[in-house]
Amino acid sequence: MRKELKSQIIEDLTARLKENPNFYVSDVAGLNATDTAKLRRQCFKQQIKMLVVKNTLFYKALENSGIADYQQFENVMKGSSAIFFAETPNGPAKLIKAFSAGDGKGKPELKAAYVQECPYIGAENLEVLCNIKSKNELIGDIVTLLQSPAKNVISALQSQSGGKIAGIVKTLSEK
Repeated sequence: MRKELKSQIIEDLTARLKENPNFYVSDVAGLNATDTAKLRRQCFKQQIKMLVVKNTLFYKALENSGIADYQQFENVMKGSSAIFFAETPNGPAKLIKAFSAGDGKGKPELKAAYVQECPYIGAENLEVLCNIKSKNELIGDIVTLLQSPAKNVISALQSQSGGKIAGIVKTLSEK
């Protein structure tokens, strides 16, 4: 591969990492063409971008992207690797888990991930990554928690057939 082409690939990967810093690195060695095509179709359906790149080029892109803990990925970047990018931080983890369990071959296997500015090294982190909530899910949980006390007060006031509400309104109108 020519040096110009390598530098172009590194620039493209660096731009992708800056645009979407959540990524997963998985081992895809041993998948045949049919299984790889199935995996790519599932990625497309779930809006996950799957790239197979040279490990050294991806590592250089990590270095250029400004990710603080990129050195932790040096030992992971060996063998055949596929990189998954997605908007939802747990989407690729769920895809990897479902696909590897479905075909019986255990591939793709998680090597590492960088999700919400935290590195996860090793396949043992797959279950943790599957349970990570997205930003929108966390905001929804917070809004629910904030609304809960107000709903409880209103519910308690209404459970007395409106008697307390009428008394409170009358007291407030007199003052």
